[in-house]
Amino acid sequence: MASVYILYSKNLNRFYIGSCNDLSQRLAQHVNRDFEDSFTAKTDDWLLFFSVTDLNYQQARSIETHIKKMKSVPYIENLKKYPDIITKLRERYQ
Repeated sequence: MASVYILYSKNLNRFYIGSCNDLSQRLAQHVNRDFEDSFTAKTDDWLLFFSVTDLNYQQARSIETHIKKMKSVPYIENLKKYPDIITKLRERYQ
């Protein structure tokens, strides 16, 4: 099953939003800087801020795109605060 995840770097004071099929493997890739030219290679202090699991891959990609289009730190913080937002996104992007 696929996941949408949000990482946070205190050093950069930035969020990173992504989706994948294997969350633990993908998180390790970010922390280990497996992709030298990627945004997350800029620092090694990425922490998992939030994730949504048990999605099909297309659903995960759609939710990732939706979150990125919002371009809003408060929106990202509200995803964690208000679980109903995720419930509605799951329904919207079935």
